[in-house]
Amino acid sequence: MLQSFADLVVYNWLGLKPKTHLADSLNFFVYDTIKVLLLLATIIFVVSIIRSFFPPEKTKKILSHKRTFLGNIMAALLGIVTPFCSCSAVPLFIGFIEAGVPLGVTFSFLISSPMVNEVALIMLWGLFGWKIAMIYIATGLTVAIIAGIVIGKLKLEHLVQPYVYEIKIGDTGAADGKMPWKERVAYALDYTKQILKKVWIYVVLGIAVGAGIHGYAPENFLLQYAGKDNPFAVPLAVLIGVPLYSNAAGTIPIVQALMSKGMGIGTALAFMMAVTALSLPEMIILKQVLKVKLIAIFAGIMAVAIILVGYLFNAII
Repeated sequence: MLQSFADLVVYNWLGLKPKTHLADSLNFFVYDTIKVLLLLATIIFVVSIIRSFFPPEKTKKILSHKRTFLGNIMAALLGIVTPFCSCSAVPLFIGFIEAGVPLGVTFSFLISSPMVNEVALIMLWGLFGWKIAMIYIATGLTVAIIAGIVIGKLKLEHLVQPYVYEIKIGDTGAADGKMPWKERVAYALDYTKQILKKVWIYVVLGIAVGAGIHGYAPENFLLQYAGKDNPFAVPLAVLIGVPLYSNAAGTIPIVQALMSKGMGIGTALAFMMAVTALSLPEMIILKQVLKVKLIAIFAGIMAVAIILVGYLFNAII
């Protein structure tokens, strides 16, 4: 139905000829804008219901008792259902440290939360199929777990800003996630409206970029510089993704268009992971609680892990 409507708009109402650059771009834009926004609204609502069971205080309590390899796994898994944005990184980090959560476990959570984005997971499932979606979640969790373990083994607590350890946040006991279902639904509806107001422009802009790539980008150019056979495609995608700031939902339309032009799935996933979990704005925010050396170590570990993931899945798919 959506494709028929897009065809109606582009070919009938606008009178454009099929198989032209402009027609292909506009068709892609109309179809994906409606599809992605409808899918996004539905998933945000469902995720908001789940999120109501995992407020930050409850998350902190759960992780404060996990101090081994199991803690990194638990933290990474918990990051999937607690979709905290980068603006929440600082207070969450302080809360975790104050609660006694090990540094490595904390990083597993902070990596997984934006990287393994549940909205992106469902959207990838709808756009590319369940195999690609499972690859996304498996690689994201693997990166979060391994990076957290490495950071924990390096004993880098001295590279956290000293004031973080001096802050004492008492347990309020109020943020336990208990509320009537009527309130959960009302919360989910309100949260869905808030998020859509914040991200719709990024989604539309992302789709617009993807539409331009889909309709105008020369296929041979993309195959040459971002194809599976180019040994530098993955690190190049990561370098391009780091300065950008977007959520996973905004990058998926771009990734979809790039893949349709010949970009390998590993390169595409590496790009999306770099944008969502290794962005420059995120590093700037974390500078408030981490020393530059720890940020550099964190970024280095993440970059290497993401690049390896990209190469791995370019090789097996």
